Amino acid sequence: MSDTTRPEPRGGLLRKLPLIAIAVVAVLGALTLGDWLSFETLAENRERLLAFRDSNYVAMVLVFIAAYVAIVAFSLPGATVATLAGGFLFSTFPGVLYNVTAATCGASLIFLAARWGWGEKLAARMDASEGMVKRIKAGIDDTQWEMLFLIRLVPAVPFFVANLVPAFVGVPLWRYVVTTFLGIIPGALVFTSVGAGLGEVFARGETPDLGIIFEPHVLLPIFGLCALAALPIVLKAVRGRKGL
Repeated sequence: MSDTTRPEPRGGLLRKLPLIAIAVVAVLGALTLGDWLSFETLAENRERLLAFRDSNYVAMVLVFIAAYVAIVAFSLPGATVATLAGGFLFSTFPGVLYNVTAATCGASLIFLAARWGWGEKLAARMDASEGMVKRIKAGIDDTQWEMLFLIRLVPAVPFFVANLVPAFVGVPLWRYVVTTFLGIIPGALVFTSVGAGLGEVFARGETPDLGIIFEPHVLLPIFGLCALAALPIVLKAVRGRKGL
């Protein structure tokens, strides 16, 4: 039997099934869960959630993390509400730890699905290519740490985009996990602290001010971190042009 008649190991449709399943669930979730995974739902069920937390703390933590992982892994609506809930239920700390851990786990699952389905082949083709594509891939490889931190820190980069792009350019899983966990801490800390103050917001019958992340005293430090992450990229580009 020739090599051409042998099925590819882990190949074909099987490799793409996890990412296809994620895409299907994401679409269905966007169509059906938008009203359910909302701030209003959190407000209506706050007393029951607090009662369950007080009587079953460990179980509440596990259920919360599992739900948050599913929201991120399947790109479902409600990630911001889940982050607020983490602060509301568990205070700023350890709420931010639960939020960041769950978000990192969910992001890692979608990263693995994307890399297994298309990322490995695409990265290999980029490595084997010539010309501009190969130079772009080499540039990404030279600045992976900086690029990964940057896309996590910049508020304008959608979370699902930051989850998928690294899978398509051959980023190692461990590097992706480390930069995701550390890179999302600033934003998660802001929203978790907002969530920790939801008790007073609920009492007034108001909604939380999520625009706080765009306040200068919050945004400027985040931009400062972005500048630090981007600086090595800029320096490498300048040195490359000078032939250093």
